[in-house]
Amino acid sequence: MDHHQCDEENQRAASSHSSAPSSSWSGHGEESSTAPLLSYKMVDDKIESVQVSEDTAHQISIDPWYQVGFILTTGVNSAYVLGYSASIMVPLGWIGGTCGLILAAAISMYANALLARLHEVGGKRHIRYRDLAGHIYGKKMYSLTWALQYVNLFMINTGFIILAGQALKAIYVLFRDDGLLKLPYCIALSGFVCALFAFGIPYLSALRIWLGLSTLFSLIYIVIAFVLSLRDGITTPAKDYTIPGSHSDKIFTTIGAVANLVFAYNTGMLPEIQATIRPPVVKNMEKALWFQFTIGSLPLYAVTFMGYWAYGSSTSSYLLNSVKGPIWIKTVANLSAFLQTVIALHIFASPMYEFLDTRFGSGHGGPFAIHNIMFRVGVRGGYLTINTLVAAMLPFLGDFMSLTGALSTFPLTFVLANHMYLMVKQHKLPTLQKCWHWLNVVGFSCLSIAAAVAALRLITVDSSTYHLFADL
Repeated sequence: MDHHQCDEENQRAASSHSSAPSSSWSGHGEESSTAPLLSYKMVDDKIESVQVSEDTAHQISIDPWYQVGFILTTGVNSAYVLGYSASIMVPLGWIGGTCGLILAAAISMYANALLARLHEVGGKRHIRYRDLAGHIYGKKMYSLTWALQYVNLFMINTGFIILAGQALKAIYVLFRDDGLLKLPYCIALSGFVCALFAFGIPYLSALRIWLGLSTLFSLIYIVIAFVLSLRDGITTPAKDYTIPGSHSDKIFTTIGAVANLVFAYNTGMLPEIQATIRPPVVKNMEKALWFQFTIGSLPLYAVTFMGYWAYGSSTSSYLLNSVKGPIWIKTVANLSAFLQTVIALHIFASPMYEFLDTRFGSGHGGPFAIHNIMFRVGVRGGYLTINTLVAAMLPFLGDFMSLTGALSTFPLTFVLANHMYLMVKQHKLPTLQKCWHWLNVVGFSCLSIAAAVAALRLITVDSSTYHLFADL
């Protein structure tokens, strides 16, 4: 491709936002439906082409930093926040929980910033986590990273479907507590709604207005949970903040709570999210991260602390089950949690959708062409059917998610980020900074092992109460 052709491609991609533009990539004037997309790198106020590590069927390089910031904030303030009072504050207490949330935010911000700075290593934009790992380490690490990320995101998506099902059942119980509508039925209905949403939203950048609605839904259930918890806390002044369990139980629950702290702030798919951002990609991504870890995290802190203050050690794992108030207000809160969960799931499922669309999609026509819609119905519908089946069979997935987080979230977010930065910058870093990164690598590797042991113990202890398709 000559320089003139490259400029034409850049202009065409920027103006039309095409997800898979045709180009004379081979240099022989042939049309290619799988030509790699071009992104842009700012150098002294000039734009030079930067090749993407692999081709993709999804849009990249078009979103402003604040849209990406809202994507990150949607993940942080998902309905999972309604459980942090119980899963983080109860095992750690006021001092441990408060310090842990602040420290985890700082460490997570640092690790994600390191990862963001590696996005254009080697003169290419690495739009997937596995692409970046493969570029630095080789083919085996490419496959291992993809496997770790896939399992992590699959479990998160399954958890979202369970959360949505719990919200639907909570609405039903508010009006009829006759036991006829079982949790597995609610989970199946939630999976169906998530599938319908996935059919209509072709890629991550297409969320747009839905991100605004997601923020609105988050604020609705967080504000309602906050206000009702505050009212309950005022009317019931006697609260027990004692950390429950024996000495050995406390050790393992503390380790599990630390894993939950990591889960609260991290997506495990930062390169995929960064792929959608406009250039300069590193600077804009850092703006989005600052938004996430400052303003974007305030609702999480508010509802987590208020829930623990109001109910102490008796806080429910789903805070809306603890609060007392008018039925219609609790209905609105649960409905908002359900709708926000549908949107949040789409974000965490997008790496799998991108892989399926790029690998098996036609590559022809617009995203709403009939054959592309039918492809999404078949492929995404199949993927979410598996998610929904697992969710209905294992609605007590929290124990398994702790294990998955220990084996994938810790390595992806902290171990790999620090080690990859060391590999790329090793000749430019002072000795003290190298020691700091190695301390992170070793420390989080040990913490990952400890969290895995704690999760296995929890699964073993709780196994006597498990049964498939449980109505919890």
